[in-house]
Amino acid sequence: MYDPDALQSALAGTIYSGKLHFFTTIDSTNTQAMAAARAGAPHGSVYFADEQTAGRGRGDHRWESESGAGLYVSVLLRLPLAAAPLSLLPLAAGLAAADAIHAVTGTTIDLRWPNDLLIGERKTGGILVESKIEDGAAAFAVIGIGINVHQRSFDPALSTPGTSIDLEAGRAVSRQRLLAALLESLEREALALLDGEAAKKLAARVAERSTWVSGRQVVVHGPQACKGMTAGLDQNGFLRVQTAHGLVTVQTGGIRAPEMD
Repeated sequence: MYDPDALQSALAGTIYSGKLHFFTTIDSTNTQAMAAARAGAPHGSVYFADEQTAGRGRGDHRWESESGAGLYVSVLLRLPLAAAPLSLLPLAAGLAAADAIHAVTGTTIDLRWPNDLLIGERKTGGILVESKIEDGAAAFAVIGIGINVHQRSFDPALSTPGTSIDLEAGRAVSRQRLLAALLESLEREALALLDGEAAKKLAARVAERSTWVSGRQVVVHGPQACKGMTAGLDQNGFLRVQTAHGLVTVQTGGIRAPEMD
């Protein structure tokens, strides 16, 4: 079980200080965070839960969120981000999660564009970014992150086989320690997007940490469905795919290996 008071102390001096909201059970931390954002909740508000009854991933996919098993958290950011840097937020969150997991467990995370956290070929986490745009800039953004921590078994029907941090690390990992590391890393990555030069380097940093964004045969799902070889990211974090009909810049959707399709 989390100790919210101890977590609050650990995060003193960060953008989250005094803004942690813990729920034993909730429908969805992202749903809660979006509602709070519309009601005027401040920058740096954090909503995390021991269990979600209606956890969501991208494309309204259900995210299994059993009690006490995973890390389920959503962070509200109010940053002066134009629409282009906003598209980098899922990638920045992926870097933050990968760094936090590695710092706490030593486990290396592979980033599958645009929002999946993988260990080898197995998925251990996902990211959901929702936002409100006003006058070409983000009025607010909510970054939801789900990470399998203590789970021991997974639905065999999953399109990508699942795994957990415990299974890969070979030991029980503290969700509290992982959450603190994640929030600290996320603050650093989000604020870096306000630095034009740092933002320009983000796509290259993701490419260094991902086996998926270059030289990999993939099937693209979504409105720009296609098949081809990944050819890197553009400056906005969109995925380039070389298809039989030419180069496609994929702005939304997801990718899978052909054998997973």
